[in-house]
Amino acid sequence: MPIHGPLFTEHRENSSQDPFSLQNKKLLKIQMGFGPVWARSGSMVAYQGDVRFENKGSGGLGKMFKSAVTGEGVAMMQCTGQGELFVADRAAEVQVMYLENDMISVNGSNVLAFSASIDWDIQRIQARGAAMTGGLYNVTLRGTGYVAVTTKGEPVALDVASAPTFADAQAVVLWTAGVSMDIRVDTGGLRSMVRGGTGETFQMAFGGQGYVVVQPSESVTQGGHENKGGSGLGDIFGG
Repeated sequence: MPIHGPLFTEHRENSSQDPFSLQNKKLLKIQMGFGPVWARSGSMVAYQGDVRFENKGSGGLGKMFKSAVTGEGVAMMQCTGQGELFVADRAAEVQVMYLENDMISVNGSNVLAFSASIDWDIQRIQARGAAMTGGLYNVTLRGTGYVAVTTKGEPVALDVASAPTFADAQAVVLWTAGVSMDIRVDTGGLRSMVRGGTGETFQMAFGGQGYVVVQPSESVTQGGHENKGGSGLGDIFGG
């Protein structure tokens, strides 16, 4: 008996042959014929063909050590083979971009997948006020290839050259090369640091040339910008 309904017509696999393409807002389709890719461990939801997965943790020994110390980074798996791979992360929305000999600095919890041609590392953010928070770290992606990140809701890309730009650290997803970042302390003083304050004690201040991408959520708590091993002001910054 035939099945009727929109499920098998409106939600059929898209026909795109691009290396990275969106199946829908929350599901990324990767064509494996273009070479290996890195994907967030556990992000595979389906594949067709012959795709193999090798868990790499947080990368090499150096990156694993930095991840343990900083609290930043994300466990990755290397995906190889032929066919089509579908990845997602807890139904978060997926954003795809292509880097051409360029660099972005990304919150580790937002990294979903990227081409094997992209170099990545965990780096301490150079900011004058960062020492007050116990240390800030991000994942740097550099080179030429595809990158997919997740956002909680539809993001906004703010041109930092157009006006002074400030954001809550837990809402910042990434910023592009040419953007400078500093820490701004809430003028509410000590009252803002204790329970019952504004909760906006520290803000990320951006300048230079480029974009900062912000998601409509302040709930990033794992693999975020802050140093998880810190204490004092660092713990306040982490919320």
